[in-house]
Amino acid sequence: MNSTVFSENMKKFRVAKKYSQEYVAEKLCLTAQSVSRWECGNTLPDVMLLPEIAKLYGVMVDDLFKKQSVAYDNYAQRLSALYEISEDPEDFLRCRLEYQKLMKTGELSLYDKWNYGWLHKAMMAFCRDEALKYFDEVLADKSDKNCLPYRRAASMKMHMLFSMGKGEEILSELQLAMDEAGGNLDEREWFLLIEAYENAHQYEKALTVCAEALRKFSDNWELCISMGDIYYRMENYNEAIVWFEKAGEIGTYFCDEKYDIALCYRKLEKFKEAYQVYLEIADIHRKNGYDVEAEQALGYAKEIEDKIKQ
Repeated sequence: MNSTVFSENMKKFRVAKKYSQEYVAEKLCLTAQSVSRWECGNTLPDVMLLPEIAKLYGVMVDDLFKKQSVAYDNYAQRLSALYEISEDPEDFLRCRLEYQKLMKTGELSLYDKWNYGWLHKAMMAFCRDEALKYFDEVLADKSDKNCLPYRRAASMKMHMLFSMGKGEEILSELQLAMDEAGGNLDEREWFLLIEAYENAHQYEKALTVCAEALRKFSDNWELCISMGDIYYRMENYNEAIVWFEKAGEIGTYFCDEKYDIALCYRKLEKFKEAYQVYLEIADIHRKNGYDVEAEQALGYAKEIEDKIKQ
């Protein structure tokens, strides 16, 4: 240990935090004389105490022995500064945990609230890049383009690119692929093109493409769901219900169409009808052994009980 730098930092950090030697001693379960001896360079603390001292002053342990180290308002802010440099998810998690401790004690300053938001914004960029990286790995395996992981990876990547402002670029690529294929697209490509137009809010074009896809794959319930989704976005809820019911007639997975129908009824303020659909969903799930999902459907029904009584 560099005792001179350490003793100087001990006093500098304490003064910056406006702590008395007595306060520091109390927090560390020591005597004020012990703190005084550290600051005078007479003695050094036990190594096991260093993490607690660092947290108290809002710094890292290494900062205790560095010249020109700065005392932060709290340890969470110091960890945030570390994450800004390292971009390591482990540092993000450590910082988030420290901020959550502050939240429980009501000690978050206005700066802390801003910093907590920034922290998650920075991590969001990391998560976005990681997501795209692994979606690309799935898409690189072209052994089965119609398998569920491949289709979901393609769909999610497209949604993310739209949110990043790159939607028009994706849409242009899909349109070019359709033109080159002369309309002979596989089911996955049709879905992507439909979703692209939906994300671009070009609903009339999405309807046209979806109708064309249905002429080729008339027994595909997911395309019927897509048609219903488009009408739902256009706020044509009655027409959306028609398509969701068609999907149900073909046979869907996990009551997909029923949830959508219930949402349409709620938008139409037909709460009794929505309530009955939720009860149907709960009954189906319970018969199939999905108790958690059944309770969730009953929860949705309970949300609109008051509206039915009005």
